Amino acid sequence: MTMPTEQIAAMLRSLSPAYAPTPLLDLPVLARRLGVAQVLAKDESQRMLGSFKSLGGTYAGLRALARAAGVPVEALLDPARRPATPLPALLCASDGNHGLAVAAAARRAGGGARVYLHAGVPEGRARRIADEGAEIIRIEGTYDDSVDAAAAAARQGAGILVADTAEDPADPVVGDVMAGYGVMAAEIRAQVEEAGYRRPSHLSVQAGVGGLAAALAEGLAGWMAPPARVLVAEPEGVACVGAALAAGRVLRLTGSLDTAAEMLSCGEVSAPALAILRRHGARGITVSEAGLAEAPAVLRDCGGPATTPSGATGLAALLAAPPLPPESRVLLIVSEAAVAS
Repeated sequence: MTMPTEQIAAMLRSLSPAYAPTPLLDLPVLARRLGVAQVLAKDESQRMLGSFKSLGGTYAGLRALARAAGVPVEALLDPARRPATPLPALLCASDGNHGLAVAAAARRAGGGARVYLHAGVPEGRARRIADEGAEIIRIEGTYDDSVDAAAAAARQGAGILVADTAEDPADPVVGDVMAGYGVMAAEIRAQVEEAGYRRPSHLSVQAGVGGLAAALAEGLAGWMAPPARVLVAEPEGVACVGAALAAGRVLRLTGSLDTAAEMLSCGEVSAPALAILRRHGARGITVSEAGLAEAPAVLRDCGGPATTPSGATGLAALLAAPPLPPESRVLLIVSEAAVAS
């Protein structure tokens, strides 16, 4: 069983002040542009390591090591209390941000990590992960090929797999990843109430394998105002979550999976995420490459933070889709910094 959200947040804040709650921005200029009553944007560019992935990957990595060592997470973080036996390596596939978070978890616990990156991951992202002490393994093909390679290495005994996607809806590690992302939902709820805003009626959130969207759908369920719509935004050529929602089952997309939204270049939804999104009636929206390229500038011009096409995909979906009712109050997630991790 995972920790309560408050304990996860406290544990992460003990690692660094940069795990503190990120800003929730009121963007009235963007609301007028979209023709809605309000737009709130959660600015995850200010999060530790530059993206929301640091919540899930770091927490799940530390939990996986603690289970393997048979000690509390707190013992791993204290050099005087760590087990004398060397820790197993943490393994994961990544487009960049998840690998950075998992590598940070291993370093904090005094262990090592091996991160599998597909050919399309830029060298700058790879260097950031290596700077956290991880070994980089380059894989030919797509993100999904790197997922397969990391899983195969774990089966062969190379270390503990800390994936953000799984075929098993009850996978405990992926559950921990999404529980870490749930910290963001708790922050949003508190920030809305503290500021005296009316609760959002629509969430527009980008998806790679679907974990962030699922964590927010779960964490905001029963709290959002009617009609409480969850809109899952994806590049039109890499819409694995939308395809799975339509089919009612996990599918794997084929092809190059190339997109300007590099962090969303995933061909197969996570089964645990899909189960949650289906339960909450999420709806997929696809975005053209032109729309993805335009969205960061629109966000910035309307007073929002600088981000990448990946970070602004939720906005890109709203710009391209039919207008929402004018009384709508929209929550956007700006998922990473402009100079992405």
